[in-house]
Amino acid sequence: MSPERVTFGGRLLPAALIAPQLLIVGLFFYWPAVQAVWQSFQMQDAFGLSTEFVWFENYRALFTDPGYYQALATTLVFAAAVAGLSLGFALLLAAMADREIRGAGLYRTLLIWPYAVAPAVAGVLFGFLFQPGLGLIARGLNQIGIPWNPLLDGNHAMILVVMAAAWKQVSYNFLFFLAGLQAIPGSVIEAAAIDGARPFRRFWTIVFPLLSPTTFFLMVVNVVYAFCETFGVIDVLTHGGPGRATQTLVYKVYQDGRIGADLGGSAAQSVVLMAIVIGLTAIQFRYVEKRVAY
Repeated sequence: MSPERVTFGGRLLPAALIAPQLLIVGLFFYWPAVQAVWQSFQMQDAFGLSTEFVWFENYRALFTDPGYYQALATTLVFAAAVAGLSLGFALLLAAMADREIRGAGLYRTLLIWPYAVAPAVAGVLFGFLFQPGLGLIARGLNQIGIPWNPLLDGNHAMILVVMAAAWKQVSYNFLFFLAGLQAIPGSVIEAAAIDGARPFRRFWTIVFPLLSPTTFFLMVVNVVYAFCETFGVIDVLTHGGPGRATQTLVYKVYQDGRIGADLGGSAAQSVVLMAIVIGLTAIQFRYVEKRVAY
């Protein structure tokens, strides 16, 4: 029996149904993107009173700036650390929450809650915990002989923003991993157990390959998140410091545009950032997706 197809009597109803979504996407994504591309070819004074069309001058200045390449390297390290940490912990938590234990529903609910926390709020929480003088965790680290000070040490600052950004994303990844684990037929795992496969081998050779579509999707989402959606965490915790140690590309766009009043250069950076994210996503679909078993 073939599935029923939904048909419409005319074109007006389907157009009306998708119009709100198209309007939102066009208004809040495509229109700002077009404005950024156009503004990247212009140069404005600090007061925004005069505008001059300078063609590729903003891009030339951008690609000859050593600070931009430093921010790019910082962003790559930051994105890899955030994606790896959040995916690893989320998978571990999902595997533990998938067990038939007492109170499993409560544990799952508690693990989902952090996703409702805004990035800036997550930054404030970690700032309180790891503040060198008053933070509970920072004081514990100092007592065991670890001189923790993200205000002066760039490596400590990077560790702090990575932990805060990854913690914010763990709940999102946990939801998808848990759904993927619950969709795996129990008979497959039971058959492997009967054949004598130990739990770790069952997970690595059976469960994880069956989770590859979910893992690939979350990998793409987490890379985009680390590149574009971690501004709030960095702004609250480190402001890109100390010494630009945590200045990522998205934060450099803000610093040069909002603080430095270089609107044309900031727009050029946002266009390049968008191109980098699209390129990385395309590379993942081109090479990583080959290893995905649907």
